[in-house]
Amino acid sequence: MNDTRERLSLLWLFALLNYLYADVIALFDLAGAGHSFQPLPSWALMGAAVLMEIPIAMILACRLLPDRANRLANIIAGSLLTLVNGFLTFVPPLVGMGRPPALPEYLFFATIETVCTLIIIRQAWTWSRVDVRRSQSTLKPQSTLNVSGQL
Repeated sequence: MNDTRERLSLLWLFALLNYLYADVIALFDLAGAGHSFQPLPSWALMGAAVLMEIPIAMILACRLLPDRANRLANIIAGSLLTLVNGFLTFVPPLVGMGRPPALPEYLFFATIETVCTLIIIRQAWTWSRVDVRRSQSTLKPQSTLNVSGQL
């Protein structure tokens, strides 16, 4: 897999599936422990929807955006999700703002998600002009000339 666009799109898909499955596991834990569900405020639900839409949109954006915009979008989206995920998972328990994550599995997923978004940032940051030129040259149709220069 030499194409950076393809690699980034695949990494976003991997991150998204980890985000979603971690939430499913957390819901199973809450339901299985007999917790009563209190409705979340609409701003919290909207915030969660926006956060989940970022990796969903980035799967497509990696394939459709021009190279410079693609690189910048991956750096910004990867940084944002790394900071949010890292903050929500690791910071509150360390500074006494709430309890640690409910499940060791949630920490496991959060670590994988954070590493994945860091890899996305690194891939986008190191996306070289050589790779961009190579991907553009594969898009141009090649004419087939024989030895005498005729088509």
